[in-house]
Amino acid sequence: MSAVNDRLRLSVAIDAERLQADLSNCRAADWVEHFVKDNYEGRWDVLPLRAPATAEHPVMMIYSDPTCDEFVDTPMLDRCPYIRALLGQFECRLDAVRLMRLGPDSFIREHRDLDLSLEDGAVRLHVPIVTDDDVDFRLNDEPVRMRVGDCWYLRLSDPHSVTNRGAQVRVHLVIDARVNDWLATLLQRAAVALL
Repeated sequence: MSAVNDRLRLSVAIDAERLQADLSNCRAADWVEHFVKDNYEGRWDVLPLRAPATAEHPVMMIYSDPTCDEFVDTPMLDRCPYIRALLGQFECRLDAVRLMRLGPDSFIREHRDLDLSLEDGAVRLHVPIVTDDDVDFRLNDEPVRMRVGDCWYLRLSDPHSVTNRGAQVRVHLVIDARVNDWLATLLQRAAVALL
């Protein structure tokens, strides 16, 4: 696969209604405000579903530590049976897995997440659960149109930003995965589909 593919929609079967049902099982008190406050304006919070094995405090549970080698399911994943089953379909190592929620009239400033690219062997996948046309996700200053239930690889070591101009929250399931032969094949198929 060429390094020019900064975004790929993967062929993963996802039931959007079941994703949204899992989201409704999550309690308001479980969400943690994102701790990098310089990166955003408005409301941006996270619910950890897989976290570093040694993390006990909620803020440490939402941190996607690139040096961590052991991740475990959090108690919050028990409230999300469909997401648990979906994650079980991924035949690769999963590190941090989170629900990430961006409030109305909120934005995430342009930034880079280092070491999150196919070339680095660790990728971040986004699965929209709640979104609409008022959400503007930009990667390399170009929009990425993601629909509910899609699964996207995004090379987030490149500059990216998000603006939610809408009246509802935007929620994504965000999966950090390690590239192995299975995932590389899935990404390759997505790249070939673009040709």
